[in-house]
Amino acid sequence: MNETKRLIITFLTITALAFGVTSFAKKGSKTTASEKEAAGSVHPVLWSSPADIRSRNLFFGPGGEKDSPHTTYTFEKEDMDGTSPKFIVHDENGVKWKVKMGHEVRAETVASRFVWSVGYSTNEDYFLPELQVAGMPAHLRRGQQFMEPQGTAHNVRLKRYLDDEKKVDLWKWSDNPFSSTKELNGLKVMMALINNWDLKDVNNSIYYRKHTEGSDGPENIYMVSDLGASFGTTGVSWRRGSADGILRFYRSSKFLGKVTPENVNFAVPSRPLAADIFDPHDFRMRMHMRWIGRNVPRDDVRWIAQILAQLSPEQIHDAFRAAGYKPDEVEGFSKVVEGRIALLNKL
Repeated sequence: MNETKRLIITFLTITALAFGVTSFAKKGSKTTASEKEAAGSVHPVLWSSPADIRSRNLFFGPGGEKDSPHTTYTFEKEDMDGTSPKFIVHDENGVKWKVKMGHEVRAETVASRFVWSVGYSTNEDYFLPELQVAGMPAHLRRGQQFMEPQGTAHNVRLKRYLDDEKKVDLWKWSDNPFSSTKELNGLKVMMALINNWDLKDVNNSIYYRKHTEGSDGPENIYMVSDLGASFGTTGVSWRRGSADGILRFYRSSKFLGKVTPENVNFAVPSRPLAADIFDPHDFRMRMHMRWIGRNVPRDDVRWIAQILAQLSPEQIHDAFRAAGYKPDEVEGFSKVVEGRIALLNKL
């Protein structure tokens, strides 16, 4: 290796490492020590029985029609967290919303509905093909390509902020109150079902809720709070994430790996690209993440599969319609999901 090439590789590696550390710190630095202490002293909840799953409305999702966005919005500030462009708005009733733009918005809208439908908590996400916002700045630092003059944004996801909910911490797949439970293993199956390949711990959140329906007191709700990297490939692609929510990638992706009488291996998340070796931190992290989809107890897979089997074809179609997919895409995605659910129930 000549000296010039060695210097280039060294520079790229140091830059990638610095970016990775900065991104992690930025996304995980908002929680105070007192909030983390509070997170450990309240009853933790990962899953709640969906009861009559056939009655769940997958078009409107966990917020229902009553919370769906249908009013006027005013710009507050830009949100620089994560990789997707986002900004905060409030509506005429004072409710805050986070507006997300980019290639993840449709996939995240659908994913939130499927994860919620079987008993896991998700954010209240809604997709809008067009959003008019008053007071928009002349130029956004990120996402200006999705904006038109007079504050019109296209193809956005709105996440509703709840009054009695506060994010207090992150949680790890490898260290949480639910390790080795069927509920945690069922969540792993759900991530494989929707091809959510970006299972970094920074994408998991603990929300403190003062009032939860059916509970005796406040709870800490554990959820996967970023579901955008779904319904595409099983891992980072050469398109660097823009394959998310694309039917041809989801349809052609691998779902199951090795199946034994005791355990099931899933294809999500898959190994990183060879090119990621130039970012050693990210490469090691993604290589390590593969354990999440491996050695899932077969009994726990059957447990969540039986819950999924209660979803009707109409509900599955509604989840994709909610994200503004075209009719042929709704049909195509739904067939893949129905096929995967049927396959799980044969294990």
